[in-house]
Amino acid sequence: MTFSPLDATIKSYLTELLVKIENHLDSDVLSYTGPIINGYENILLKIIEQMAQDAGKRKRLLIILTSPGGSATTVERYVNIIRHHYPEEINFLVPDYAFSAGTIWCMSGDNIDMDYYSVLGPIDPQVQNKDGNLVAALGYLDKVNEMLKKAANKTLTNAEFLILKDIDLAELRGYEQAKELTITLLKKWLVQYKFKNWTVHRTDVVKKGKPVTDDEKKEAAKIVADKLSETSTWCSHGRPINMKTLQDEIRLEIEDFGKDAVLSPLVRDYHGHLTEYLSKNPALIFSHTRLFI
Repeated sequence: MTFSPLDATIKSYLTELLVKIENHLDSDVLSYTGPIINGYENILLKIIEQMAQDAGKRKRLLIILTSPGGSATTVERYVNIIRHHYPEEINFLVPDYAFSAGTIWCMSGDNIDMDYYSVLGPIDPQVQNKDGNLVAALGYLDKVNEMLKKAANKTLTNAEFLILKDIDLAELRGYEQAKELTITLLKKWLVQYKFKNWTVHRTDVVKKGKPVTDDEKKEAAKIVADKLSETSTWCSHGRPINMKTLQDEIRLEIEDFGKDAVLSPLVRDYHGHLTEYLSKNPALIFSHTRLFI
């Protein structure tokens, strides 16, 4: 395999931009672009350990994430790896989109940075079916429940009956478990990380200025998890949810990196050049740190 001087130049420039982001935020940076799939954990482990062993390691980590989603169980392993080496603070920055398992991963952060262009998605985990294809678990479960209701009301068509009859119950249970795991992880991580510095009520007129209890944090996390998993609300596995919707309707605190006059152009420049590079050099998953590309 040969590499052109242009490829080397772009890689060098991407690293230069990444280092500028690190210096501006006083944070190590991991850039991750691609799906979240089983089998990549060992590679991520090596990348994170390499940074952790570097003499210039910082206390916090920023993950610049662009992902169509993937496996919730893989997200859990990612979080375990990264939190082991960066226990104090991990933040996420989404320059474009982070759907499904990507959204779940963001919820494990202490802070989430977006701008008006960035989007997250419903927390609908993708599960591998018996044919080896990834399917949206919540959408699948909703359709099965719809057919079961029709069966109870005696309005099920013959075609739907044949579909329902051929459903693998073990596979169906796997989808249910994926849904349960997703919601459990989201509630756990929001309370443990995202809400850890939420100590006083700021917006509630009645409770404003009063301490936030652990039970209130758990209830707030449950509300976020329930809203993000409502397929009837979002209608699509890949429905984009922008920063304003997350703030106003889901009541999730999001930092707007677009307001940072230094960070915003650096992120846009980095993401733009990375997107152009990947269009010419396709990779299933692209990970980048100042030490690895």
